[in-house]
Amino acid sequence: MNNIAQLIISIPLFMFLAFGIGFIINMLVKTTWFPLVIYIGLLVYVYMQMGMKLIDYIVLGSGLIGAVLSGWTIKTLRNRGYRMF
Repeated sequence: MNNIAQLIISIPLFMFLAFGIGFIINMLVKTTWFPLVIYIGLLVYVYMQMGMKLIDYIVLGSGLIGAVLSGWTIKTLRNRGYRMF
């Protein structure tokens, strides 16, 4: 039962964490998809260093969704005319 609670908490946590970090990187570096490239590189590194189970793929995949959403959000804000993004 404890593992299910950890999974339920970790999925949105990784998504929000990747979204927030990606959003900040996008604002500072003024790129759109750079955080996504960094996150994919991190996933490849983690995959090469250790064996992963299905639950690990689910949690890290939710982080990937957050990184994609941060790029999409920045792109949408730029298209609507927000200059600081």
